[in-house]
Amino acid sequence: MGVNIKPLSDRVLVEPMAAETKTASGLYIPETAKEKPQQGKVVAVGSGKKDHEMTVKVGDTVLYGKYSGTELKLDGNDYLMMREDDILAII
Repeated sequence: MGVNIKPLSDRVLVEPMAAETKTASGLYIPETAKEKPQQGKVVAVGSGKKDHEMTVKVGDTVLYGKYSGTELKLDGNDYLMMREDDILAII
């Protein structure tokens, strides 16, 4: 499933994973108490900067900061556009 958007420079388009709806002990978490997910799948990657190649690639599962990126809604799906520097790790 491809997205018709090409990030510029060192930007990455990430599709956040769904927030947990149930705790390990079996309790359901209400919508108001759910935390923002901090994991996602890379959907599109920019070409990088002149002296810096991109480390992440399409399909990678990444860990990013809680308040990283700009939220976008494309074709009914939620995405985050962020710089590669905002990504903490590849899982």
